[in-house]
Amino acid sequence: MIRLARFGARKQPYYRVVVIEKDRSRNGRSVEVVGTYNPRTSPATVDLKRERIDYWTGKGAQLSDTVAKLLKTPAATPAA
Repeated sequence: MIRLARFGARKQPYYRVVVIEKDRSRNGRSVEVVGTYNPRTSPATVDLKRERIDYWTGKGAQLSDTVAKLLKTPAATPAA
């Protein structure tokens, strides 16, 4: 599954987009970090490694609803 893992201090959320087994906890050990999402900037910053996301979805990984929305936003720029 590809979903968000929350990081950052209290009331200052920062998220990593991670590939993780579906039954693991939200911040459990992930397989790979494929991007970041920072909602605190204006506008929100989204950096995604699209080719790695395509690789994992090709292997059968499912996107969470939130990650699917982030992929559709035009502000989502590919990470180097």
